[in-house]
Amino acid sequence: MKTWFITGTSTGLGRILTEKLLQQGQRVAATLRKPDALDDLKGQYGNQLWVARLDVTDSAQIKDVVKKAFDELGQIDVIVNNAGYALFCAAEEASDEQIRQQIDTNILGSVQVIRAALPFLREQRGGRILQLSSAGGQTTYPNFSYYHLTKWAMEGFCDTLAKEVAPLNIGVTIVEPGAHHTAFGAALATAPVMEAYDKTPAGDIRRAMQSGTFPIKNDVDRTVQSIIECVETSPAPLRLALGGDAYRDMRAALVSRLEALDNQKATAMASEMQD
Repeated sequence: MKTWFITGTSTGLGRILTEKLLQQGQRVAATLRKPDALDDLKGQYGNQLWVARLDVTDSAQIKDVVKKAFDELGQIDVIVNNAGYALFCAAEEASDEQIRQQIDTNILGSVQVIRAALPFLREQRGGRILQLSSAGGQTTYPNFSYYHLTKWAMEGFCDTLAKEVAPLNIGVTIVEPGAHHTAFGAALATAPVMEAYDKTPAGDIRRAMQSGTFPIKNDVDRTVQSIIECVETSPAPLRLALGGDAYRDMRAALVSRLEALDNQKATAMASEMQD
């Protein structure tokens, strides 16, 4: 039996992951802004489920909750940074406050959870950190510019973090799901629409989302099970792509970037000083 610490467990992948882990006999420290959202699971699983209120934009609260979880539960094997949301608008449409909230939640919240957990993981000589990113951490879709800002930032942070903590027996995996039928779409934050973007790719994506024609073909249950199983893989996979759309879109983006880089090889190498 492992103990998992998971943020953002009220809905979506966080809730489904919590449910599946409890069904499999694992122990879960679940955090969320409204703890009563898990009253049904607490009633069913009792002490197998530890629940705490946590707003990941509150760094002091993060430190307190993470410390309390380790103090009361002892060893925690897996830290899952799941809390987050998407600001769905063109770059020009968002307000300063919306941009700040997106960054505070998706970047600073995730970073501070990891920073709070690391001393305990070091002390217990190991553990896993799972950072929920998305296919949008490697590729981009119009109208998600600020969401991509946060996911690309966390991927760079975790890619570096993995190198720093590997000698300490701490594994890091960036989880990159494609589109799934969860509460994610319903939780999209929006901004007033500017007519200038109506006949652009941003407008096309908006209409596809609103009409329900945006393709979603991934199985949530299989994806969550793959997340659970990845912690048994050693060494920890740095990235875990989940969903056919995630694989196709990320591969196309990577191939395109590699082709562009290769086309600049002569220019790049010309700047290198010769011995």
